[in-house]
Amino acid sequence: MANISIGQYLPFDTFIHRLDPRVKIVGVFLYIITIFFVDDFYGYIPFVILLIAMLAVAKIPIKSVLKSLKPVIFIIIITGLINLITTPGRAVFELGPVTVTAEGIHRTAFTVLRLILIILSTSVLTYTTSPMELTYGLEKLFSPLKKFGFPAGELAMMISISLRFIPTLFDEAQKIRMAQMARGADFESGNIINRAVSMIPLLVPLFINSFKRSDDLATAMEARMYRIGHERTKLNEINMGRVDWLVISLFTIFCTIVIVLHFL
Repeated sequence: MANISIGQYLPFDTFIHRLDPRVKIVGVFLYIITIFFVDDFYGYIPFVILLIAMLAVAKIPIKSVLKSLKPVIFIIIITGLINLITTPGRAVFELGPVTVTAEGIHRTAFTVLRLILIILSTSVLTYTTSPMELTYGLEKLFSPLKKFGFPAGELAMMISISLRFIPTLFDEAQKIRMAQMARGADFESGNIINRAVSMIPLLVPLFINSFKRSDDLATAMEARMYRIGHERTKLNEINMGRVDWLVISLFTIFCTIVIVLHFL
């Protein structure tokens, strides 16, 4: 639980932190979409270089980078194993009924690398963009859809609140877990069914506290005159500068070149 990095913000003063949130949101979206057009390992080299450069410029510690991978390492391993044992091709070795092929090894490495790049690029966005900036950026990006009745402001608010409360909820779950262990609760012994049942003393107070926190948040927003569908005033307006337009243009050119080379 202490390894959850989604929703955490590192308040540094770097070039990437100062970029308009729309640039970072669109840039990460283009980065992830373009990754799926790469069909060989050499094609991933510029993506790896670009990601390392972003992490270095944003001054994100290596420890934080590794923390962003720990919560999903199980999903990465399962995804890799599925690709490893289900991909047909030239057999490399057999382990009982399981046959591992050369194509399976290649596909597994390819898929794992793709997942790691996607997770780390998303971490760059959350580490360098505060929840409020993320809300403003999403609202600005969705604002053209307001003409069609799309609730841009409400959706942006929901996304930012969800991201903001992920680390808060996990921190609260950790405190409840420690309190229950002090009362004699055992979350680690027994088979998987017993461990699942032992999680009930953790989940029940966590859900109750979550509902209470949601109610307190709703009351606080109403006390500040928040109304659905009304235009909101902002303390700091976000505006695209020359540097922002330059960065998003270079990013678009990079992604376009990768996609065009894929079809050549």
